[in-house]
Amino acid sequence: MKNLQRMPLGVQDFAFLRENGFAYVDKTAFIYELAHTSKQYFLSRPRRFGKSLFLSALRSYWQGRKELFQGLKIAELEGNSPEAWQPYPVFHFDFNNKNYQVEGALENLLDRHFREWEAVYGGDSSRPPEDRFQALLKNAVQKSGNRVVVLVDEYDKPLLESMDKESIAEHNKAVYKGFLSTLKTCDEYLQFVFVTGVTKFSKVSIFSDLNQLEDISMDEAYSAICGITEAEMKENFAAEIDHMAEDNEISREECLARLKKTYDGYHFTIGAKMGVYNPYSLLNALKKRRFGFYWFETGTPTFLVKRVEKSSLELRKLTDGRLYSTEKALSDYRADNPDLLPLLYQTGYLSITGYDAVRQRITLSFPNEEVKYGFLDSLLPVYAPVVLAGNGKDLFTLDDCLESGDTDGMRDILTALFASIPYSADGATFEHYFQSVLYLLFTLLGKFTVCELHSSKGRADAVLETAKYVYLFEFKLDKSAEEALAQIREKEYALPYKADKRKLFEIGVNFDSQSRSLQDWKVADPSIF
Repeated sequence: MKNLQRMPLGVQDFAFLRENGFAYVDKTAFIYELAHTSKQYFLSRPRRFGKSLFLSALRSYWQGRKELFQGLKIAELEGNSPEAWQPYPVFHFDFNNKNYQVEGALENLLDRHFREWEAVYGGDSSRPPEDRFQALLKNAVQKSGNRVVVLVDEYDKPLLESMDKESIAEHNKAVYKGFLSTLKTCDEYLQFVFVTGVTKFSKVSIFSDLNQLEDISMDEAYSAICGITEAEMKENFAAEIDHMAEDNEISREECLARLKKTYDGYHFTIGAKMGVYNPYSLLNALKKRRFGFYWFETGTPTFLVKRVEKSSLELRKLTDGRLYSTEKALSDYRADNPDLLPLLYQTGYLSITGYDAVRQRITLSFPNEEVKYGFLDSLLPVYAPVVLAGNGKDLFTLDDCLESGDTDGMRDILTALFASIPYSADGATFEHYFQSVLYLLFTLLGKFTVCELHSSKGRADAVLETAKYVYLFEFKLDKSAEEALAQIREKEYALPYKADKRKLFEIGVNFDSQSRSLQDWKVADPSIF
């Protein structure tokens, strides 16, 4: 098609991108600001958010490759300054694309980097990593006449991948501690340092001495350093948006609204009104002209799913705007931290959606529909591993029942489903567990689902809406479905639907802690308001 650009999917090398005519959203003004403001930085952003490409652009800039930046903002900002574009030695550590669950993987990668640079600047490969690094910095300064630029991409990957193997994880921390401490002790040899990762460093023991790094992860000035703003999308991809709208037989305005709903909504600073789009998903969508969940096709980290499974996190709060944190708490990632919110925020599964300046309280929620449905879909096999297509307990069969008002069919499917779920939690969390399963099932069906809907006299456990029906649930444990229905009537949970023309089903459900199953299900006589 005419006027369509080459999308840089899988392209993380800035020089290759520029030399081969790929689309590029100009982020070079941030490079200018960083280079002319301070010296050592840390940036946390989720995976697939453009960190590696940004570091590659930094590398080309500090190597003095002026020709790659023609027509970009930084060429204008640098102007004809005699200090601009002089080359510096660059040590670029890339911790991507390596299996760190294998013993010695981290040392092997460092050794490969060191040997490459020792061939240029000299050094002794028999010495420990920290000594080799220090010698390289000193030798590079002496040989080049300029101080060194150090770029570290995805520093935390060796730590996150080895979390389940304690001995390897502790070993990697020890290697890192000696290696990265050089960044502080050898400051005189350093021109510029930039470290990136998914998780923040402030509470990780190996970084306890690296207080010289300026953390810009939540600085408003750098909120759009990675990702694509709405203005950038419209300016850079106008033709692609038009083609996508045409292919999907929708208007340009409808296409923009769907793109925003699906991929926008990431906020990396408190009080920021402007969000950013997930660049990986957005570029995939524009290239393939399909509203897919591309970020999740690359996989949800296993360690994250396990952490959620073992936690007491109430899943319904992920979507109802009742997850709260503070700026300090969101910076506190530790493997043993019982609070999951910092990890979910830093990995991109939650985003900042509000801020109370008086209480200094941050509100968190899913940033967009891709993350919402993709994340819940990754949790469903944990909570309900038997939900498989074609076995009578699948989402499609349940969907048919919901759309047709078949409450008996719903009951049969859910009873069979719960009876086949292995469950080991204690009775105190039993009701919560089943409510979580229902929440996952109904939300993934794409319906409008609310758990604990508030009314003037209380809150219902769950409400499910379709085009023709409204299902109002109340759950009980070791009581009766009739008691659940009585509470629905007493608390007037149906009041918000008094003017609704859809058929309302009031459903009482009782779970039995002895058999750990859905024991009693009763539907009140359907009423039409």
